[in-house]
Amino acid sequence: MTHLLLTATVTPSEQNSSRKSGWETAMAKDILGEAGLHFDELNKLRVLDPEVTQQTIELKEECKDFVDKIGQFQKIVGGLIELVDQLAKEAENEKMKAIGARNLLKSIAKQREAQQQQLQALIAEKKMQLERNSISLVILI
Repeated sequence: MTHLLLTATVTPSEQNSSRKSGWETAMAKDILGEAGLHFDELNKLRVLDPEVTQQTIELKEECKDFVDKIGQFQKIVGGLIELVDQLAKEAENEKMKAIGARNLLKSIAKQREAQQQQLQALIAEKKMQLERNSISLVILI
């Protein structure tokens, strides 16, 4: 957006030589005001009304503050996202460890069951051998 800035400075000697009555000055200011031209506090001719200029400056400052706050907010949110991502990775790692431990326990239980069956078969075999040996002993006696 571009602004047209017209300036005209009146020197003190020109002010003294061309003094107008208060009514004439007010009338000139009104006519210039209707044309969209205004004098600022330094008697420079401006296209924008001083009030509009002040509001524009204030809005610009508020916008800058808002942009700064948005930047801070984005930094905070970025840090929070990084933290949540890190926690999610740690949770995933712990989940994998738990799944691994559960699978290990299942395999240990299956190994024990297989070992128990082997021992029961061995016990049955030894009982049969004991029975055969007992019968052989009875025959020999």
